[in-house]
Amino acid sequence: MKRCKLSEIQHFINSGPKDICLFLLLLVTSGFPVTGQTNGNWPGFHGSDRQNKSAETGLLKTWPADGPQLVWTISGLGEGYSSVSIGGGLLYTAGWVGNQSYLFAFDMNGKPVWKKPNGEAWSVSVSWASSYNGPRSTPTYDNGIVYHMSENGKLSAFRSKDGSVLWSRDLPKEFDARMPMYGYAESVLVDGDNLFVRPGGVKGYQVCLNKLTGKTIWTNAEIPGGYGYNSLVVNDFSGYRQVIGASNTCYYSLDSKTGRLLWKADFANKYEINCTDAIIFNEYVFLTSGEGKGSSLIRLKKSGNGIATEKVWETELMDNYFGGVVLHNGYLFGSGNLSRGWFCLDFLTGKQMWKTTGEGSLTYADGMVYFYDEKGSMKLVKASPEKFEKTGEFKVPQGGKGPYWAHPVVCGGRLYIRHADK
Repeated sequence: MKRCKLSEIQHFINSGPKDICLFLLLLVTSGFPVTGQTNGNWPGFHGSDRQNKSAETGLLKTWPADGPQLVWTISGLGEGYSSVSIGGGLLYTAGWVGNQSYLFAFDMNGKPVWKKPNGEAWSVSVSWASSYNGPRSTPTYDNGIVYHMSENGKLSAFRSKDGSVLWSRDLPKEFDARMPMYGYAESVLVDGDNLFVRPGGVKGYQVCLNKLTGKTIWTNAEIPGGYGYNSLVVNDFSGYRQVIGASNTCYYSLDSKTGRLLWKADFANKYEINCTDAIIFNEYVFLTSGEGKGSSLIRLKKSGNGIATEKVWETELMDNYFGGVVLHNGYLFGSGNLSRGWFCLDFLTGKQMWKTTGEGSLTYADGMVYFYDEKGSMKLVKASPEKFEKTGEFKVPQGGKGPYWAHPVVCGGRLYIRHADK
């Protein structure tokens, strides 16, 4: 793939039952089938490339007053913030039922296929967050296998057709890690034959496993800080296949082959909680964190046998906590925590293009951004820097305790939305 120069980038920029657990909403306008990212699959958190952008077209650009057509509903998920993944003709998610975390598989008509336990359920240790229970991680599908990490740190590989367990690892125990305050939240990354996961332990802060056997390939225990709640992304730069993640005090890059630290950028909010995945475009990496930390863009440069970083800009705007940010046509879309509101920022300058009220998670498809507010509204908005233009909105039914935090997914002409036990 051709790498764009900064001037080229800038030129481009200037040019069922009521105890529902999951709602599935039809978006397609025509009668013809629409294929999504990698032929209608959404194999893990934020898709196959973790950019959180569906490749689908032909979707509704405006919604009726009460929202898109409801296709089907399924029940029995319990508590949790896991989103959905789709692969091998099945849909996967996770939830807490009866003091047990489960991984679920359904067919594309919403019928249950299997349900398997993946570790005892774990409760958040702070009283004011007692309703933030259940799995956080979204399952990862790859070539007939589904990988999932429970909030308790149990990582298991399940055969997708029947849920039989191929291997399992107890991350806190095996890598000498303390339980994170809010539980394990990372959605594991599969890249080639490798599976990358962050135990946050003394014997392995970041580790690489063989995806078929679960055996350890390498470990890295030199990352400073405590557990980071974001998920990993991969990127090729300067001859390296780099794995980029975060601790609670920094973002970092490791060589995917060896686990060697390539670069580190200090980045922490006042509570030292980093939850948002890094966004990479060419040599640029966008970082953001909640609680007033704001956003920052850094530039990577080859330096000896490693990579150096330099800051391009920083702003207090769009201090995204855990709702995610989307990059589209040179502009960033996401919400702020203390800066309050949905934002559109210029990627290369950090300039605010527009702002409106709200906060939550989002996804992108067919020229539109889907804003899922943490208070339960779903908005359809044009992915344009010119102005905030909403073309549809509806209220998502309440499904239990806690905010509306599970990230939405657009795949196969449908919009998947979860809230707790709905």
